[in-house]
Amino acid sequence: MRPRIVYVHGCGPKPRAELLRAEWDRALLGRDANGTSFLAYWAPLLHPEPLPDREPDPMEGRPGAAARAEAGAVGGRDAGAGSGAAGGRDAGVGSGAVGAESAGESFPPPLEDPARFVARAAAEAAEAVRGRAGRPGGAAPGGAASGGTGGMGETGGEAASAAEGRTPGRAGGGPLDGWLRDMAYLAEALALAEEPRPGPGAEPLPSAPSLARPGRTALFRNLVRRVYQDVHAYFLGGAGPAVRQAVADALDAAEAGRAAEGGGPLVVVGHGLGSVAAYEVLAERGQPVDLFVTIGSPLGSAEVQGCLAAPPAVPSGTALWLNASDARDLVALDHTLRPDFAPPGRVTDVLVRNVSAHHHGAADYLSDPLVQGPVHRVLGRIA
Repeated sequence: MRPRIVYVHGCGPKPRAELLRAEWDRALLGRDANGTSFLAYWAPLLHPEPLPDREPDPMEGRPGAAARAEAGAVGGRDAGAGSGAAGGRDAGVGSGAVGAESAGESFPPPLEDPARFVARAAAEAAEAVRGRAGRPGGAAPGGAASGGTGGMGETGGEAASAAEGRTPGRAGGGPLDGWLRDMAYLAEALALAEEPRPGPGAEPLPSAPSLARPGRTALFRNLVRRVYQDVHAYFLGGAGPAVRQAVADALDAAEAGRAAEGGGPLVVVGHGLGSVAAYEVLAERGQPVDLFVTIGSPLGSAEVQGCLAAPPAVPSGTALWLNASDARDLVALDHTLRPDFAPPGRVTDVLVRNVSAHHHGAADYLSDPLVQGPVHRVLGRIA
């Protein structure tokens, strides 16, 4: 009997599946667990092209992505400004940095007003949904991706949109707009609070962020925009059924391996939006899971809970639930799931320190001892 682990990644374009699975294995387990770890790889549903192997994942908050966000801000383009096309590379890449160099700018221009950013991000999410609906194989509003298996049912958000006569993805007044606004304003406060400001003769602490405020604002807004766009597509743009089917397929593969070997512990790990999809599938199926781990999860948000297919509760088959977040993670605005997901005795909320540039990176969550310890203990049991 061998343990099995199922990963469900979060928002944004991703590296190819095998590379991403191996990265998560090394972060969580310190080794490649090929054969006993499985990845629910749903990124192609919203982002058709995988990231090149050498290109850093912007959702991991690694130095390359941070540098591009800073270049976009200095060049006069806040992260997310511009075309707003779905599935594009990091906002601010390209002409922004060139423009700054050619103009010889010493100071970046004023940042976009947060309220305007919120309105534009909502409009871009709606436009991205419409664009995908018009592409072969794209997600059509209110349904699964064309050609996908779907089959997990309509979410609460999709049903609400239909019942109220709203076009899914319409900007303004949507059920997720409050969450977008709160993320955006927290991003502003966090960028200002984390701006390095050494006093006369003082040096910043080694752990202090290297980006000045415009760069940090661009980085945080890039995270907000990407996450909101994919969550919007999941709940209101019809992508939910196909994403959940990818999760169900990975769980089935893990379960088949366990059955062939007579059992063994099962751990499910969901990051960001992946935690929402994993939760909905586990709640629907009631599949026995020894430990459910959510990292950087938006499930504590009232707006996200209002879009779920059923009232919040610990999935019936889930023995233990570990929810880990960083207090500065913009996606996990509410860090406590225990009060909302009954029975509370099966849920443990922990605050950890995520040192990625925007405090949401999956690898930094998975390598934290407060996450690794419970996972290793469960995987070390032989059922």
